[in-house]
Amino acid sequence: MAALARWCVRHRLVTVLLWLLALGGVSAAAAVAGSAYSNNYEVPGTESGRADRLLRQGFPGLGGDSDTVVWRTGPGTGTVRSAAVEQTMTRALDAIAALPGVASVVSPYEGQGAGRISGDGRTAYATVTFDDQVDNLSRSEAQAVVDAAKAAETDGLQVELGGSAIGLTESSGGHLAEVVGVVVAAVVLFLAFGSLAASLLPIATALVGVGTAYASIVLLGHAMTVADFAPMLGMLIGLGVGIDYALFIVTRHRRGLKRGLAVAEAARNAVATTGRAVVFAGATVCIALLGMLILRLSFLNGVAIAASLTVVLTVAASVTLLPALLSFIGPRALSRRERRRLYEHGPQPELPTGLAARWSVFVERHPKLLGAVAVVVMALLALPTLSLHLGTSDQGNNPRSATTRQAYDLLAKGFGPGVNGPLTLVTHVGGAEDRLALDGLDATLRATAGVASVTPAAYDTGGDTAYLTVVPDSAPQSQTTSDLVDRLRTEVLPRVEAGSGLDVRVGGVTASYDDFAAVIVGRLPLFVGVVIGLGCVLLLLAFRSLGIPLKAAVMNIAAVAAAFGVVVAIFQWGWGSELLGLGRAGPIEPFLPVIMVSVLFGLSMDYQVFLVSRMYEEWLETGDNRRAVRVGLAETSRVINSAAVIMISVFLAFVLSGDRVIAMFGIALASAVALDAFVLRTLLVPALMHLLGGANWWLPRRLDRWLPRISVEPPECRAAHERLAAATDAEVADVLEDELEKERQRDVRDIPG
Repeated sequence: MAALARWCVRHRLVTVLLWLLALGGVSAAAAVAGSAYSNNYEVPGTESGRADRLLRQGFPGLGGDSDTVVWRTGPGTGTVRSAAVEQTMTRALDAIAALPGVASVVSPYEGQGAGRISGDGRTAYATVTFDDQVDNLSRSEAQAVVDAAKAAETDGLQVELGGSAIGLTESSGGHLAEVVGVVVAAVVLFLAFGSLAASLLPIATALVGVGTAYASIVLLGHAMTVADFAPMLGMLIGLGVGIDYALFIVTRHRRGLKRGLAVAEAARNAVATTGRAVVFAGATVCIALLGMLILRLSFLNGVAIAASLTVVLTVAASVTLLPALLSFIGPRALSRRERRRLYEHGPQPELPTGLAARWSVFVERHPKLLGAVAVVVMALLALPTLSLHLGTSDQGNNPRSATTRQAYDLLAKGFGPGVNGPLTLVTHVGGAEDRLALDGLDATLRATAGVASVTPAAYDTGGDTAYLTVVPDSAPQSQTTSDLVDRLRTEVLPRVEAGSGLDVRVGGVTASYDDFAAVIVGRLPLFVGVVIGLGCVLLLLAFRSLGIPLKAAVMNIAAVAAAFGVVVAIFQWGWGSELLGLGRAGPIEPFLPVIMVSVLFGLSMDYQVFLVSRMYEEWLETGDNRRAVRVGLAETSRVINSAAVIMISVFLAFVLSGDRVIAMFGIALASAVALDAFVLRTLLVPALMHLLGGANWWLPRRLDRWLPRISVEPPECRAAHERLAAATDAEVADVLEDELEKERQRDVRDIPG
């Protein structure tokens, strides 16, 4: 690491140009190639997956994306059958049918569209089928359909559109989320450093790394399945960890300058020490993210690789581009006041004073009380997690102002909630007996509880495949609809199939989402066990202790549970979701737990390593656990809190993205980081370490001899750092002892009499 930093500083212009060339080249290639994202939730081997494949094979004409145009007449306008309304909407539908990319339009005013007018005659809908699936459609094609339909809208006629393709046209926050997050991070960095140049470097480094990664993910979508939210998720993670990693390195660089080191030497030392820790932390994030590959789901494979690529590039920018930029700004990494003090008084150590020192002493004095408060807070926030319902949101969860949400609500009001998520029953047909059984299936399904309507069986041209459409009487996200899917699969259809060659598969929106969630839940324990176990092994090797990794594992689980409690309250229970512009309450995305565990594991490792490594150094030197915890917390809490504030700001800014899934990630990660930094790492962890005493650092001798030794910092850098900081540590201890004595005196004064 030292050699790499030295090369980047010596060839700083070349380093900067290489990064700019990489950013420009990859961005240009992505612009030419375009995006090719795919939200394919199909899981091999599930019943809904087999139903979908069978339907595509037998009915290739159904392969294009189907969307809806819904209209409703207002008071005094009459019904949708009135001549004026029928004329207006027929012209609009004819205009849509003539648009490029549109394969067909089925109107309720034609024989084939019978049943598309509501019982009260005030609502009707038409089906617009495109030539291709939504992944291959452009926004302009969908926007043309929206414009043609909306042109028919009048004061007494409301026209709305729904469907996946129409969703492409929904306005989002654009890049507002990134801008807000970056601005807030810049303000926090300026307050922490007091230097404009130093505060801008972490942001510049993160933007270059994340920008290169974003364009790379666009290209990655042409090679494998990558979800459409993967680039935004990568940007969310990349900006958070990228700014944080650069913050740690710049902080170490500034400390070196204050101790009298030359600019080049301070940058080299910062990368050789803190930079090594950054690589370690980034590697743990990538390992955790790539752990999603063990789930063997193509949908998550692309997300894992895309997010890991972002972390790799942000780490690379932090240890190469950042030292080059630090050498450009020279001593301006320090504020004017700090430079003047260095010039007038010479090198001086940084001592933890003020709130950091007082808080460290306060935790030492009241570990039981503070530990109990932290446990209660985490337990209360985790309670909503017990009612977690995994599923996939749809356009019914969009904000009220969205045309897709209004179309969803109009259909539910006019035709029942199940029309927004019909089930599709597909089967091979072997002969006359199978056809006879299918003819009787209509009546059986209509008599089944939870079924609103059933269409007659439709056969392909060869008569070998047939499908029926079943409309439930409940919404797609309702547990009642999921129960209907189970009842059809386990009770109704097996009775029909008996004595025939039919093998009816249940597909459709709810069935596919339920199957996807079931696979995730089934494999989640293995995934969580691997990720948490890996973290414990890394901490065991780094700190030679059984207590440290076990506490870290419990803390990670607590942070995830509490963060999910916040997510459930906002998104599933709907506490403030409409107020925040996040739409109506609904289920939690089934892949959120997997990605949350991966990301939080890596982020928690950052704080854990940064906090405990300083305590560990003090423990090795003095053997005094109370002093080790006190000094470690006092010296690291300010940087941890600054890093947490930056990451929370970046994550929360993504609520403005306009995308419910990204907003869910943003709130989940912001909640987890806030609880991890302010409740766990700076309160519960030090309180427990004070209570456990020397047991924190216990490791059986035989295990100690058997385990390999690793260090976050290389031995030569640690030795140099220890020599440089020896005097500082003594002064830090003196400052904290003074604070502790003041606390004791205050306690004495408070005693009555």
